[in-house]
Amino acid sequence: MFDSCVSFEQRLSRWTERRQKIALSEDPIQATIDCYSQAPEVSIHTDPYDRNTWPTPWELIQENQYCDFCRLLGICYTLQLTDCFSDEQFEIHIQRSRETGEIFYLLYVSDRVVGYTGDTHVAKSDIPDDHDLQHRYTVSL
Repeated sequence: MFDSCVSFEQRLSRWTERRQKIALSEDPIQATIDCYSQAPEVSIHTDPYDRNTWPTPWELIQENQYCDFCRLLGICYTLQLTDCFSDEQFEIHIQRSRETGEIFYLLYVSDRVVGYTGDTHVAKSDIPDDHDLQHRYTVSL
């Protein structure tokens, strides 16, 4: 899906196929995280604090460059466009740990949170109490 040697249309087609497979998965959230772990990485692509800079799902596929925040956006958009999540609310939270100062980009969907550990999703209750919410965005397509 992320092959830079193929056209935008081919990547878009592969993304559609991937969403269909994700919908049939036992754990669609994990399948989506695993998919985006293969995305080409860049250090900074999008300003997470300025929603006007956020690429649309189709711009993400076209540009094919994923900083940590764009990877989270890709996961969000993919899940939103997968039928089994059509009734869910999606929120992106930017949180800061009071203890370490680390910034976390987190996707809240159902009772799960993506982005805290990087390679899996966790329950909302697993997010430490020492996190201060800096921004909360409801994401809808």
